[in-house]
Amino acid sequence: QVQLVESGGGLVQAGGSLRLSCAASIGILSINAMGWYRQAPGKQRELVAAITKGGSTNYADSVKGRFTISGDNAKNTVYLQMNSLKPEDTAVYYCNAELIVGQYWGQGTQVTVSS
Repeated sequence: QVQLVESGGGLVQAGGSLRLSCAASIGILSINAMGWYRQAPGKQRELVAAITKGGSTNYADSVKGRFTISGDNAKNTVYLQMNSLKPEDTAVYYCNAELIVGQYWGQGTQVTVSS
């Protein structure tokens, strides 16, 4: 069992920044990939950014150039730095861990961007 605890969400004005954190209960080098997903009201959950244990990253087109995913192996934590936030980035953001045995999700953290 892997536990993921997100933090860092909140209310920010358009153009502002937030950094989300996802702390894992196991070493992130034991996890094949970790990602951030988001779900806005009435919409499907979508991948925002992902990072593999080898350090490869992948981003949704809508956030490229604005968001950066990174990991700190010593802290078992993955971060999502979000800059130049837009109202359309408003959603609940979920951390995801992909292991050989399955996937695990955090409880989610709300990000609200006001115009």
